[in-house]
Amino acid sequence: MSLPSPRAHDTVLVTGASAGIGTELARQLARRGHDLTLVARRRDRLDEIAEELRAAHGVEVDVHACDLADEGARAALIAALQSGGRHVAAVCNNAGYGTFGKFWELPREGETNQVRLNCLALVDLSHAFLGPMVERGEGAVLQVGSMAAFQPIPWNSTYAATKAFVLSFTEGVNAELAGTGVSMTVLCPGPVDTEFSEVAGVADEHSSLPGFMTQDAEEVARAGIDGMLGGKRVVFTGMPHRVMAQAARFTPRAGLLPVMNKIGSRTLSGR
Repeated sequence: MSLPSPRAHDTVLVTGASAGIGTELARQLARRGHDLTLVARRRDRLDEIAEELRAAHGVEVDVHACDLADEGARAALIAALQSGGRHVAAVCNNAGYGTFGKFWELPREGETNQVRLNCLALVDLSHAFLGPMVERGEGAVLQVGSMAAFQPIPWNSTYAATKAFVLSFTEGVNAELAGTGVSMTVLCPGPVDTEFSEVAGVADEHSSLPGFMTQDAEEVARAGIDGMLGGKRVVFTGMPHRVMAQAARFTPRAGLLPVMNKIGSRTLSGR
């Protein structure tokens, strides 16, 4: 196993913990007895979740309100955790968001911040705590990726590119970690019933998907934690998603991109 058993003076860091997959990761880790450090921008929501988990499971829960796309705020968070007297036994990098539309028409700040949060913050937090895990000979990092990692997606170009980065980064580091007792896992869900689709502006499209394509956050979080426990490299949340990922990998881009472009164009024009 790569995710260590719960232990005093250890904590599991969960980012994007105020909603969706992040909240479910926190709940299920607390149910297993892990003390937690929860990070998101919404302090009030973090406090509610922390109280819920303390009352239900008797675990220690620390909260940090932080915009992880902000370099200074992220550096302060890392410094606080490194000097806090607890080992970060595992990291769940869940914070992230997506956008939908023509790249050049979307707000520049939203696109650049998306890269900072989905990629740079993930690398920064992984680097900050992975070295000490290797020194201790145990630990796990879970990166929340996406099915979008397996092909370029017109109209969702920045998000898909960031998740392709997460997939490649995780697979490479996972190989480097062989024999250390530490693992890095990337979780690749398809559409999930969370507020993510509302932030991305595709809530209507999400609601029209067939049932076998969508999953709830509880199911996705469970798959991620099981993957951490087993030290897996890549985790899919169902057989349809595994098949689609492999198909996307081997379908020629010349055939795939026009189809994806037409789907995105119809979605945008239908609003």
